[in-house]
Amino acid sequence: MNKLLIEGVSRTFAGVRGGQPVKALMPIDLAVAANDFITILGPSGCGKSTLLRIVAGLEASSEGRVLLDGKAVTRPGPDRGMVFQSYTLFPWLTVAQNIAFGLRERGMPEKERDGVVASYVNLVGLKGFENHWPKQLSGGMQQRTAIARALANDPEILLLDEPFGALDNQTRGLMQELLLGIWERRQKTVLFVTHDIEEAIFMASRVIVMTARPGRIKSDVAIDLPHPRHYTLKTSPEFSALKARLTEDIRVEAMRTAQA
Repeated sequence: MNKLLIEGVSRTFAGVRGGQPVKALMPIDLAVAANDFITILGPSGCGKSTLLRIVAGLEASSEGRVLLDGKAVTRPGPDRGMVFQSYTLFPWLTVAQNIAFGLRERGMPEKERDGVVASYVNLVGLKGFENHWPKQLSGGMQQRTAIARALANDPEILLLDEPFGALDNQTRGLMQELLLGIWERRQKTVLFVTHDIEEAIFMASRVIVMTARPGRIKSDVAIDLPHPRHYTLKTSPEFSALKARLTEDIRVEAMRTAQA
């Protein structure tokens, strides 16, 4: 059974100062099964983030619809957890308070809330930092907190928009393994936008490649690599073959963008 259905979704933005409208997304159809981990890959400006924001209910499509568990998505909701590239923690709340924010808004009793927060603090490796303020944390620790906050609400689907894009390479690799480990244990449905080809392959069960703007789906590539995944997988012949294929797909689209 499909968890998420994207049916004929397109997006056109109004022209600036009376200029021509900008077609960001051509009609897109995508079926996402429960527990799928799908990465969305494409050249800059191809509409990856726009598509994710439409699924999140943060932006309306111009045409088409998004169905989650058979229900139309029209606005943000607790059934979708969103993590952005920029650190979006509340600076006036501690790590524990940030993770508890959605639970408190839903009226969860304090004792139960504290138990959920403690569970996710442990899950993302932040034990001992519960009472730290975001400004006291590294970038990686801030993203761990953001992921824990999204997961604590027990969403039906987790949406991540280049969540590791601002991190250094070493921290990024560690965060990739952390998130994959959480997914392997919790089996959440995930849509993960990235511009990094290695990251797209390493994280995914499927990679969706988008064309240059206006974005549409160019290819849908199954990633049949074993779990649990370790960074050494990136040196395997199978990984290298997938990287070569996807690199060529992206190179063609990047050239189209440059020539436009």
